Amino acid sequence: MEVTNQRKLKSSRQRDLILGILRSTHCHPTADWIYEKARKEMPNISLGTVYRNLNLLRDEGKIQELCFGRNMNRYDGDLRDHYHVRCVVCGCVEDVPHISPRASSGEIEKLTGYKIHSHRLEFSGVCPACHKNAPSE
Repeated sequence: MEVTNQRKLKSSRQRDLILGILRSTHCHPTADWIYEKARKEMPNISLGTVYRNLNLLRDEGKIQELCFGRNMNRYDGDLRDHYHVRCVVCGCVEDVPHISPRASSGEIEKLTGYKIHSHRLEFSGVCPACHKNAPSE
């Protein structure tokens, strides 16, 4: 018999609030940003509570955690398969529209024999706002 570590967590006001914040934005926020938003509705919430609940939501598969290196984690409430682009200047993370992440999974399966569950492709560059504000060369 296989024992799984996954368990259904009961709902909590803090977790529901954090999930609601994530699902209402497209900005791929940091935990600190989520904490500031959550404090407006729940002034006594702690940053530790936000981090714990983000980890629980991630582990339950209700959100995505996007890791961009040391202390650069962002969170996404959109569970559909999609790519992201990150600005190397300001750290902004946005969805890349109109590109299907599933397009190459079948090809990779044929080449490797693996059954692909997910993949990650990261784009990075300079966002339009930072590019506009950059000093002319």
